[in-house]
Amino acid sequence: MRRFIFLVPVAAALLFSPAQAERQTSPQSQTEQSAHRSRLDELFAELKQERNEAAARRIAGRIREEWQRSGGATADVLIQWAHKAAGEKKFHVALDLLDQAVTLYPNYVESWNNRALVYLMMNDFDRAMSDLSQVLAIEPRHFGAMSGLAGVLRVTGNDEGALEIYRRMLEVYPMQRSAQRALLDLTDKKTDERL
Repeated sequence: MRRFIFLVPVAAALLFSPAQAERQTSPQSQTEQSAHRSRLDELFAELKQERNEAAARRIAGRIREEWQRSGGATADVLIQWAHKAAGEKKFHVALDLLDQAVTLYPNYVESWNNRALVYLMMNDFDRAMSDLSQVLAIEPRHFGAMSGLAGVLRVTGNDEGALEIYRRMLEVYPMQRSAQRALLDLTDKKTDERL
């Protein structure tokens, strides 16, 4: 049971991050989606090239803001209410709200990601992994979802799967220190097991 405890603070920190970008009031048009995708592509190119950890964190923050902007007013309200419910440990209320957000905006990664984080807070790893996989199907570069998925794989004893996810994550976000440490830890563990 102690192995699961570390995921709850991680999920809570990701779910209740202070970065609340100014949001638009309606779902994105094709032109807005294209501009959004272009901004993300530019930011990910910068993130991949950046070798300064603090600068990379700032770029990652701008990427998170872009992800949050891609919803609509209804998604914003549902997610805001879900944050409040999860903060009060009313997880089923939070899930009901996030279910609605996912249904209304099936291509909005943050609806899926937030629901996965609530599942992590509940230690429902199967459903969390399913939602994190959906996030990655929509946005394969979502380093937050990769981190969550790798954490679940590690906790459930799938070190090989976690190792692969951390490698993919570092291709997207090379300066992510926690992923670097996890990769080294898993590589050392694998080497020790072979000796």
